[in-house]
Amino acid sequence: MVNRVVGDEDIIQNSECDSGLDPQKVADGDFDEDGRSKRTGTVWTVTAHIVTVVVGFGVLSLPWGVAQLGWLAGVATLLVFGIITFYTSSLLAECYKSPVTGKRNYTYMQAVKTTLGGKMYMVCGLVQYAIVTGSIIGFTLTASISMEAILKSDCYHKSGHDASCQFSHRPYMIGMGIFEIFLSQVPKIDHVWWLSIMATLTSLGYSFIGVGLALATIISGHGKRTSVTGIEIGPGITPAQKIWRMFRALGNIALAYSYSLVLIEVQDTIKSSKSEIKVMKKANMAGVLITTTLYLSCACFGYAAFGNYAHGNMLTGFGFYEPFWLIDLANIFIVVHLVGAYQVLAQPVFSAVESQARRRWPMSKFVTAEYPVGIGNKTLNFSINFLRLTWRTVFVGLVTSVAMAFPFFNEVLALLGAISYWPLTVYFPVNMYIAQKKISPRTIRWFGLQLLNFVCLLVALASACGSVEGFGEALRIF
Repeated sequence: MVNRVVGDEDIIQNSECDSGLDPQKVADGDFDEDGRSKRTGTVWTVTAHIVTVVVGFGVLSLPWGVAQLGWLAGVATLLVFGIITFYTSSLLAECYKSPVTGKRNYTYMQAVKTTLGGKMYMVCGLVQYAIVTGSIIGFTLTASISMEAILKSDCYHKSGHDASCQFSHRPYMIGMGIFEIFLSQVPKIDHVWWLSIMATLTSLGYSFIGVGLALATIISGHGKRTSVTGIEIGPGITPAQKIWRMFRALGNIALAYSYSLVLIEVQDTIKSSKSEIKVMKKANMAGVLITTTLYLSCACFGYAAFGNYAHGNMLTGFGFYEPFWLIDLANIFIVVHLVGAYQVLAQPVFSAVESQARRRWPMSKFVTAEYPVGIGNKTLNFSINFLRLTWRTVFVGLVTSVAMAFPFFNEVLALLGAISYWPLTVYFPVNMYIAQKKISPRTIRWFGLQLLNFVCLLVALASACGSVEGFGEALRIF
């Protein structure tokens, strides 16, 4: 999942720019009524934004998730998460504008601050940045595993499927960390917009390659044994392990649907009219239908191809060996996607810390001075700032170190799903909707919304417990 986290600095800058607009230009239609550039989004463009934001590396673990839950519970869980996500996204769409003043909220956090107040705004910010940091750790881990998988794929192709092709992905973690240190020195995300486009295209690319390879395996008659209840209790799986794995599977599926943080920003692209909320709800429905169909295809075809012992990552577990070049291409797509996603998520965190430092120490040259970089007499369109150089290098180094310490794909994904889905997709949208619509406590509608909130909290806690247990089990094996 690639999304853009916008902080207060962006809002302040935009409002400052808007304040000096020529009223004539607003009247002529160059700008909307709030002074921002004219919005032109339609239900189709917004649907496209939602699909490209949702589809991410979480899709790779869906066959494993269904293998733990089985056909019945696995498919039902995907559908239920899709329905809940659509419903809460529709609630969130109602919070884009104030029902009293008509004032727009340009970001998710701004909507929380306007509707729920400063304390919830601070909590939302902490959750948001914790999820961003955790996602970046997951990106580092997943990209390095895909780099290792490319070497293994080529080795199996040359030496046979029974060859001992053992490689370590740790050097590739270090390599990615070094590359991201250089890439992170770009001052703003706007300067690397092309990374976001590449990330979107490649995420769709490896998802469709995975579905195609799984479907080809089934058609060829090489699909593995599946069951209604998933992986069976036996010599290798105790009843307790079965339950813990089911909890982790819930977290993996939840992560695939965790995209609400960016929905307010997507809604802010819709053409200004009285039907903006209706357009957003239609786009939500279309987006969730498309992504759920893709998820079901990936999960079900992958499970039918790999069976009860499906790998945690369908493109690096080597349920597929040929065509090796297509597997290599899919893993290259994963690496390119995650390199871009890393910067899309990290840059706003960098900017938030640096803007705070500039406000606190405005006279410090270490914080504010920019030193242009040149080759000979030619000055490049690039400069070095010592705060940016040191802070961003330390951040990337720490993230890389944590990823190397916990190289466990499914457990990391389950934990990310547990801590991101409930607060951002359920809790805040539900409570903002209750506050904005002034729904009275202890009414039927209030109880229904709070029941949804409570059930999703229980699922998040179960998933978190399952991922923590998985970390312990993986560490013992490691």
